[in-house]
Amino acid sequence: MIDASTFNQLVIAWIWLGLLTSIVLFFVTAPYGRHTRPGWGPTIGNRTGWLLMEAPAALVFAAMFLNGPRPYTTTSIVFLVLWQAHYVHRSFIFPFTLRGEGKQMPLLTAALAIVFNSVNAYANGYYLFTLSGGYARDWLSDPRFLIGLAIFVLGFAINRYSDYILKRLRQPGETDYKIPEGGLYRWISCPNYLGEIVQWIGWAIATWSLPGLAFAVWTAANLIPRARSNHRWYLDRFADYPRSRKALIPGVW
Repeated sequence: MIDASTFNQLVIAWIWLGLLTSIVLFFVTAPYGRHTRPGWGPTIGNRTGWLLMEAPAALVFAAMFLNGPRPYTTTSIVFLVLWQAHYVHRSFIFPFTLRGEGKQMPLLTAALAIVFNSVNAYANGYYLFTLSGGYARDWLSDPRFLIGLAIFVLGFAINRYSDYILKRLRQPGETDYKIPEGGLYRWISCPNYLGEIVQWIGWAIATWSLPGLAFAVWTAANLIPRARSNHRWYLDRFADYPRSRKALIPGVW
């Protein structure tokens, strides 16, 4: 058991590490997906990598729920469902929808993602299901939960629909990248990232917790530099790429 004071200090340190990581990622693009490149050690298949690095988020959070002293309140079940709505899909469905057979990612990338997902799942699960003392049922009618839930659902929908558009770009067996069209791709290069950032901001508000805030900060810290790199990649790769598109925020950036 970690006492509340020590736990909060560790989560604050985790937030600062996320902010530092964001600065690094503006200069060093994480080597996976379209940015995979040699020089980062042994590699594994993309599908295996995604499965290994995302599964801890679903499994660790579920373990914290099952092992907490009060796991079966209505509110805790709602939080479990919201979390797993994202991570069961991301861990056990999304990897098997990937196209571009034979693509690899560095094992180092997967290992770092395993640490990231495990820490975030542990911190959020430990706080929600053990340290918080339990959320009363009337939390589900609290304005903070309702506003956070609405934002979470909005981000979830943006993320999933944007991923659906990307999936449809390739036919089975195709590996080439193409210009995505439709949805928020009309205005930005990375609406899937925007959706995920919005989603976890919603989570932070709905849980009104320091670990929720930490997760939102880490999500933005990872995906804002990634969106910038992807946007520049599109502009460099496709001469006909729409110059009016922004990286992440329509009409702004």
